[in-house]
Amino acid sequence: MAGSVTALPPPRRPFRLGLTGGIGSGKSTVASRLALRGAAVIDADQISRSLTAPGGAALPRIAQQFGDALIDASGALDRARMRALVFEQADARQRLEAIIHPLVGQYTREALEQATREGRSLVVHDIPLLVESGRWRQQLDAILVVDCREETQIARVMARNGLAREAVLAIIAAQAGRQARLAAADWVLYNDEAMDLQALHACTDRISAWFGL
Repeated sequence: MAGSVTALPPPRRPFRLGLTGGIGSGKSTVASRLALRGAAVIDADQISRSLTAPGGAALPRIAQQFGDALIDASGALDRARMRALVFEQADARQRLEAIIHPLVGQYTREALEQATREGRSLVVHDIPLLVESGRWRQQLDAILVVDCREETQIARVMARNGLAREAVLAIIAAQAGRQARLAAADWVLYNDEAMDLQALHACTDRISAWFGL
């Protein structure tokens, strides 16, 4: 009929895949490969860092909450001072997270909306502390854990970052344990020493293919 408007169907919601893994597991390599294959990757850590970089959206509230001394000469969060403050004041971490976490949530929603408008079939939420946070499970369709033995983690991080074994162990101890991650997983990609980069890419490509990428 002349002048009629045909309603367009709403965009199909993409599958929301949570991606996590301990340090040295290869999680970032998997995320990069999924992005190369066409997934929209939303990196929670990258968003958090951008919020406290020069001009970051969290900085005015951080200055208001903690004082201008917590902003360095470049206009970014003075991380060394903040670490010291967290050590000195029991509630400082919670106060900082009360500023950062809602903004991360806002930026994540905006990125998801953009991916939906673009018609992406897969959105990957790259969340190093997915298990620790306890707030992501209900927002995801499934969780993929990139897993390896602790000794493999230690060897990779020592070689990559030049850290002492004790320093790597301290980082691992601050993260959720391997069994806790595996218990939260819907799927596990086992990326141990027998898995070279080519094989890891091949496994990741098979995951991509499940989503038509």
